[in-house]
Amino acid sequence: MAKFHELIEAHLKTLDIYVPVVDRVHGEHHPEFHEVRRLYEAIKAKIIAAGSEKPELDSEFAQLRQVTGGYTVPGDVCESYEAVYNMLAELDEAYQS
Repeated sequence: MAKFHELIEAHLKTLDIYVPVVDRVHGEHHPEFHEVRRLYEAIKAKIIAAGSEKPELDSEFAQLRQVTGGYTVPGDVCESYEAVYNMLAELDEAYQS
């Protein structure tokens, strides 16, 4: 869980910036990203509510894996879109271990 908390510190601020922008820019052609944004916001809310405890995120990460096809980056998107998927995948992996 230590690695998960480190990644939260490392990625949450960037995700807060990137997720809404990527949703606005790519949401029309990649409507699945609207669900990615919703799930990210749910994950963030649970992380904040849990404080120093481990949040219960199994459902959200399972849904993210399903919606993103295992965090597979579409071929027609920007580096920010790819970065969001990579950061979410890292958080998911750290959460599971």
